[in-house]
Amino acid sequence: MMNISRGDADADAPDPGAAPAVRAEGLSVVRGTRTVVRGIRFVVPRGQVTGLLGPSGCGKTTLMRAIVGTQAKVTGTLEVLGRPAGHPTLRTRIGYVTQDPSVYDDLSVRQNLDYFAAILAPGIPAHDRRQDVDRVLAEVDLTSRADALARNLSGGQRSRVSLAVSLLGRPELLVLDEPTVGLDPVLRRDLWSLFHRIAAERGATLLVSSHVMDEAERCHRLLLMREGEILADDTPDALRTRTGSATVEEAFLHLVDKAAAAARTKETTA
Repeated sequence: MMNISRGDADADAPDPGAAPAVRAEGLSVVRGTRTVVRGIRFVVPRGQVTGLLGPSGCGKTTLMRAIVGTQAKVTGTLEVLGRPAGHPTLRTRIGYVTQDPSVYDDLSVRQNLDYFAAILAPGIPAHDRRQDVDRVLAEVDLTSRADALARNLSGGQRSRVSLAVSLLGRPELLVLDEPTVGLDPVLRRDLWSLFHRIAAERGATLLVSSHVMDEAERCHRLLLMREGEILADDTPDALRTRTGSATVEEAFLHLVDKAAAAARTKETTA
């Protein structure tokens, strides 16, 4: 389900705007009895599209839940927009789309957005809420489909509705958990173009997870993740240059092999 818990923020609190969008140091996250994220460090710069890339089950979703403040067992440092993760003032500043976004089939696109807008900001007058809905409809290119029932939308259009919900209220950070899963290459390309447009026009920061390595080439910066650890935190160009690789996928495989070799060496010398 989509996280829609963006309540009233503390308007009088100081805004540490110079801080990166996300900063982690020695961050570990436990789910049940298993440590899913293990002592990682990374920085997500503001105003860019950062990709969180890695195979299924490597800890991407757990890390994203920690960033938006819905993961309880977190140790180490995790700051989001200059605040500790989970701080009440962050709720209006973060938009979050999960792997299974909520779209109500019996409602139109506009009705879906109006419903979520009313929950996200119950004190906003109906006129202002309508303006916000109209704005995000235009941003995600769904104005012409505003009155269509959600059940009649294509997969790509449903993904855009979910993205539109996350844009309500003008959040500074968008956390998108595998938003292109199940989409064909053309729809994935179009959605990534939209991500970059949002970053450029809004100045927003996007953290987008995926296990599709060709999407890594579309990011300003990358966090490459494997088995709960960050293998690299760098730009695509720097990763290719550092590893002597033609693609980010080759760079990722090079880093995986290097990490595995280091682990074997550690085991034999222990």
